[in-house]
Amino acid sequence: MTTGHPELVAAIASEIAVSGPIPFVRFMELALYHPQFGYYTRSPETGTERIGWTGDFYTSPDVHPTLGYALARQATQIDRLLGQPDPFTVVEMGPGKGLLATHFLSACRTESRSLFERLRYILIDRSPAMRESQRRHLSQWLSRPGLVSWVDDLDDLAPGSVTGMFLSNELLDAFPTHRIQVTGGRVEELWVDRQDGQFVECLKPPSTVALAQHAHSLAAHWPDGYRTEINLNALDWIRQVARILRRGVVLTIDYGHTAEDLYRSDRKNGTFLCYFKQSAHEDPFTHVGEQDMTAHVDFSSLATAGEEHGLQVTGFTNQMSFLMGLGVEQLIASLEPESPEFRAAIHLLKPTGMGGTFKVLVQHKGIEQPQLDGLKFKPFFVEALARVESHVCKS
Repeated sequence: MTTGHPELVAAIASEIAVSGPIPFVRFMELALYHPQFGYYTRSPETGTERIGWTGDFYTSPDVHPTLGYALARQATQIDRLLGQPDPFTVVEMGPGKGLLATHFLSACRTESRSLFERLRYILIDRSPAMRESQRRHLSQWLSRPGLVSWVDDLDDLAPGSVTGMFLSNELLDAFPTHRIQVTGGRVEELWVDRQDGQFVECLKPPSTVALAQHAHSLAAHWPDGYRTEINLNALDWIRQVARILRRGVVLTIDYGHTAEDLYRSDRKNGTFLCYFKQSAHEDPFTHVGEQDMTAHVDFSSLATAGEEHGLQVTGFTNQMSFLMGLGVEQLIASLEPESPEFRAAIHLLKPTGMGGTFKVLVQHKGIEQPQLDGLKFKPFFVEALARVESHVCKS
């Protein structure tokens, strides 16, 4: 049954009435990013929040400042490898409430005054509601000219204009994604139609040649009825990042897998989920515009698309190993055991929780094979990433 924000439901229904069924990727784009009524773009109701302990989901910066402090340490090392450029630019896309930026700036001022004096921090977010939240959390930094700024989109940054670090945390999982299904041995795409006042899914041929080619490159032994997601928007994103970055590092933190793992034949229902009041379910047609929608990231395809446009893979690890490599145990050791702050910091490291679920892909450009502290501890992920690169479509 279709429920959700009335104006958004009406807007999507109107588009379907005019053009016929729309690919699910378009439905997800409207549900999350419609300029007026989308989940991320619309201001939340007074007294509520979307991200955080009382929202629909929470992120690592909501748990504890540890991630921001670790990233500041990593940025300091990258700054030295780049020869301490002026400015050193950090671009964060999808900065949420601005907590990660706040934690990063606080730690950077403590860790390296030299870097802090040359730092330029750019947040990319077109949502007025999210920008308002970011400005509140970053208010202490806004009095310094040039330190913090906003742009609407990557298109606002010129090619080769950034020397420093691109940073994203739980960005790509919320990119609108194609959903596909194997039917009678052929790949079909999920589309969304409107029948009897309700949104319903239907199967049609792939909406683009790029999608069909990418699906064909992955579908080795998928059984009939197999469903999964293909995020072509993420590949377009990394290609654009590669063009904008002159020299430096791209650091992508998200939950996901290598292609070999993500597209296993026994993962027959894919990874698509909706989050409403911190409860997960699989129905995109309830709470339309009032819930988050996500799918796990294909890090192999991301790595391959980056390499084709000048980004070399520096390393691939999980959040626990990344934080440990950057000395998070020193920070935790200073906390009182059994304190809420201590338990929160540990939460980021749990191998069966955020520490293992979240992966970190590091790519570099214009630096000779950097050895980064965040990649000191290298689990099997690097080898797994390399094994599947040859099977990923070069679209």
